[in-house]
Amino acid sequence: MLDRRGSLDVEALLKIVLGLIAVLLVIEIIETLLSGLAWLLGPFVLLVQLAIAVLIVLWLLDRL
Repeated sequence: MLDRRGSLDVEALLKIVLGLIAVLLVIEIIETLLSGLAWLLGPFVLLVQLAIAVLIVLWLLDRL
């Protein structure tokens, strides 16, 4: 049986680690942007929910 452990070059391992770090940074940036957008639209969420509820009631009453 051949032992193939340790056959990965240091440069390849470094590229894998740096790629994973880059992916984590991109995920953190996207999470920050989405949380900022949610904070910005926070007061309007209740209005959107009320508008959806009114549209559903109007649709059920055949007024729409």
